[in-house]
Amino acid sequence: MNFISRIKREVGFTIALKRLMKNVEGIDRDSDVLIADDIEASVDAHRGNVAFIFGNNMQTYAEFDARANRIAHWALGQGFQAGDAVALFMENCPDYVTTWFGLTKVGVVTALINSNLDGSGLAHCLNIASAKAVITSADLARRVAGISGHLEGKPSLWDWDGVVGEDLNSALAGLPDERPDRKHRAHLRGHDLFLFVYTSGTTGLPKAAKISNMRARRSFRIGITTCNLTDQDRIYITLPLYHVTGGFVGLGGALLSGATAILRAKFSASRYWDDVSDHGATVIVYIGELCRYLLNQPEHIKERAHKIRTGIGNGLRPDIWQKFVDRFAIPKLLEIYGSTEGNVFLMNFDGKIGAVGRIPKYLEKNFGDVRIVKFDVVSEEPVRGDDGHCMIADLGEPGELLGRIDQNGPSDFSGYHDKKATEKKILRDAFEKGDAWFRTGDLMSKDAEGYIYFNDRIGDTFRWKGENVATNEVAEALSQYPGIETANVYGVPIKGTDGKAGMASLTVDESFDIDGLKAHLAGALPPYAAPVFIRIQPEADTTGTFKYRKVELVKEGFDPSQVDDPLWFSTAGSDAFEALDADEYSKILGGEYQF
Repeated sequence: MNFISRIKREVGFTIALKRLMKNVEGIDRDSDVLIADDIEASVDAHRGNVAFIFGNNMQTYAEFDARANRIAHWALGQGFQAGDAVALFMENCPDYVTTWFGLTKVGVVTALINSNLDGSGLAHCLNIASAKAVITSADLARRVAGISGHLEGKPSLWDWDGVVGEDLNSALAGLPDERPDRKHRAHLRGHDLFLFVYTSGTTGLPKAAKISNMRARRSFRIGITTCNLTDQDRIYITLPLYHVTGGFVGLGGALLSGATAILRAKFSASRYWDDVSDHGATVIVYIGELCRYLLNQPEHIKERAHKIRTGIGNGLRPDIWQKFVDRFAIPKLLEIYGSTEGNVFLMNFDGKIGAVGRIPKYLEKNFGDVRIVKFDVVSEEPVRGDDGHCMIADLGEPGELLGRIDQNGPSDFSGYHDKKATEKKILRDAFEKGDAWFRTGDLMSKDAEGYIYFNDRIGDTFRWKGENVATNEVAEALSQYPGIETANVYGVPIKGTDGKAGMASLTVDESFDIDGLKAHLAGALPPYAAPVFIRIQPEADTTGTFKYRKVELVKEGFDPSQVDDPLWFSTAGSDAFEALDADEYSKILGGEYQF
């Protein structure tokens, strides 16, 4: 990069950062301005604008507000008070947003339940929120009714369709559409609860993260700042609204700017470009695996016939970033980093491929609340020096990303409904006696220019042959091989060996040929990082937000008696993968092969 380019980059970075700081100015824990006030102000400024497009239906901001007001009056009629919790269990639709907006007008906390849940997982999420009612739709209401005997507090069931639970549409029909008196939320402040948003549950049952009004007000402004949103934009949201990327960054940016949110109940790769083109989307909200799924689709006649000027999201891996931009003619992608419950937020303002954010050296003092520390992947703990304190990772060295906890500032950490789970995420006495830091659980690295890169999740990185293996690095190498659509990489133990051997669960198309895979990996990875075992699944096992599930895969390992899918393995010195059956499995356990 030449001198002029560097100057332009720094000027652009500074302008974007100042714009973000200005947009969040005055948002603090003691502010009496809440997220409901922000949205009502936007409604008043854009009453005639289209708030939502859903299928062939449109809803203006005025209509959206009126329906939410009926929800608020319904909640008051049920006797709900500020601080009470109501669970929302629905797929994406305008009434999803209407419901939590109406509830927050009177201070009621909404628990956003993953619409894929059923059985014990669903009961768990409803119970930990102490929900007094569940609002849902006919198809999902049946799931709630099926677990009613396991629900604590016996919450009432309200069905928009009136098929299974009480008829919510009928209950709203006679209620006023004027805003309820603000006195119902007047005593609340920025630190008070707005929502419960649940973690994905990739390694166990979901945890309910507490989202304050202050946190939501800041998060809702991210899209406005980074994408320069106006009331003329149309934002396509196919990610679930029960999570932060779709529900806060995408939807929040639309609501506070007066833009139009184009909603789809669920992601559809085959319908994606029809929706984007037909509805005139100007902004898309993505996660990395969504982009990967689109790249794996056959060419679509409308995939470049669109008005998209930018995309915002997270998890876009370097191996597909440029491919996605080039194939679909997307002028700019803005990668962000953050977690549902965390206090660390990073942003890639200039589109540097692979980076999740940047903290240049001249701003390190301003970002002293974010640090990357040396990490031991075996103990899964930060490394401490002779003085007992954590040590800053070297440039290029993967380490855990930490965020200082300041409960009186923007880097607060509300934690989870479960206090024990909250404490597990806090690292104490990290750099000085009495300090507290949020553990992101992510291994990151930083280069000389301050760009920060995601390496792996803690627990995903494993040790083999005395070396650390980053699952994301292996997955990227696998994705470059013809015919591999998705790659989920994890470590599995082999009896008689130290550490964990690499295993990859793949989804493939008809062009996949395993005969050339070993040679490809030999050229793309160091020997210790190449997977020892391969499993071919008919489809990837993911959460509702496309995060790979690994717990069951690790448990099943490479045991043919536990796995119905095709299995393959490769020994040390071998130039190919061989089919793994019961006999070969016994030989592996008996130590007859060298790995």
